[in-house]
Amino acid sequence: MVTSLDYGAFMEKFSLQLSPSQHQLPLSGLTFAVKDIFDIEGYVTGFGNPDWASTHSAAMSTAPAVMDLLTAGATCLGKTVMDEMAYCMYGVNKHYGTPTNPCAPDRVPGGSSSGSAVAVAAKLVDFSLGTDTGASVRVPASYCGILGFRPSLGAVSTVGVLPMSQSYDTVGWFARDPMILNRIGRVLLHLPDVDPIKPSQVIIAEDCFRLSTIPSDRTAQVLVKSIEKLFGAQCVKHAILGDYVKDKVPSLQHFMDKGNEDQVDDIPPSLAALSSAMRLLQRYEFKNYHAKWVTKVNPDFGPGISERIWDAIKATGENIDFCHSVRTELCAALTALLGDHGILALPTTPGEPPKVQANPATSDIFFSRPFSLLSVAGSSGFCQVSIPLGRYDNVPLAISLVAKHGSDAFLLNLVETLYDTLQETI
Repeated sequence: MVTSLDYGAFMEKFSLQLSPSQHQLPLSGLTFAVKDIFDIEGYVTGFGNPDWASTHSAAMSTAPAVMDLLTAGATCLGKTVMDEMAYCMYGVNKHYGTPTNPCAPDRVPGGSSSGSAVAVAAKLVDFSLGTDTGASVRVPASYCGILGFRPSLGAVSTVGVLPMSQSYDTVGWFARDPMILNRIGRVLLHLPDVDPIKPSQVIIAEDCFRLSTIPSDRTAQVLVKSIEKLFGAQCVKHAILGDYVKDKVPSLQHFMDKGNEDQVDDIPPSLAALSSAMRLLQRYEFKNYHAKWVTKVNPDFGPGISERIWDAIKATGENIDFCHSVRTELCAALTALLGDHGILALPTTPGEPPKVQANPATSDIFFSRPFSLLSVAGSSGFCQVSIPLGRYDNVPLAISLVAKHGSDAFLLNLVETLYDTLQETI
């Protein structure tokens, strides 16, 4: 059973490793935990809900992503708590409890990979696996003050991982150390070690930083000073991302009016529309996967989760083709903006983690601000890393770097190169 020393991170604990190798492996000596969305042979994949667990059998095989880590020498210490059916960003679970955020115990840990983030932040494991569909690695990494990596869409196998929305589902990971983050990436992405490459440009998304409640001298300016020190001032560029996206992603017009009812005044309309398109497609794909089970079982869901899931079950296919067009156009637009070795910088989240007892709003308007930032990488399929930047008002804060699809190795190397300078500049 979970104890207070676990910070409520684990669903169940065990020790799983392959036979010791005669030679040193890439992840030898490292421990990890796995979100309860991954199949592990002999264990029921619980999907954060006891009704799901009771109506499904134990997995017959282990997810390839987990097997890759075991084969590389790491030891799995258990499965972690998650938001029900991966359908929230706070990390609150009615049935299994809310894992305690080690960096800010009165704040939510972020979800849906809450337990995986907490296990790393509490130093219970060296790294952990989560999934990121809408935000589920990047948000808990930001809230818990650790590194979180969302890879390029399709870069890591999602076989043996319960689906949420196939157009966005990715396997991500958490670590405290950028070197370990990089080593995990080499294993999961099946990549050789390559030398770091200097970024051709680092574009500061000015309008995105204006959405943040954190002063820019604690986020954007920390990054700018670090980039200038390492690579020179000529590397730093500035852009109004919302204007660029509006000009280059014409299919967003189909979501502009529709998003007005959710829109917060200071969110660029194009980014609010991007968020609306992403959430629409996610709801539709979630329905296609899970409506039959939800309607048959009528599971017991927690507040907020229940409303979102039943809204998804009622979703129609209206505008779905335009959602796919938005994704194609956005990918092309951001590829043209960044080039092969460009970086886009933006806040991971627009503010501090909500307090545990605050019962964050369940309406879409509450999600508009964070998802206007998170949908940039989510909808384009680009890779993104959340990097901790210490504390502000005694809660963790973070910044994110985004690179084009397929540039995962480049981005992981850059984090390792940049990390110490960022921490010194804070």
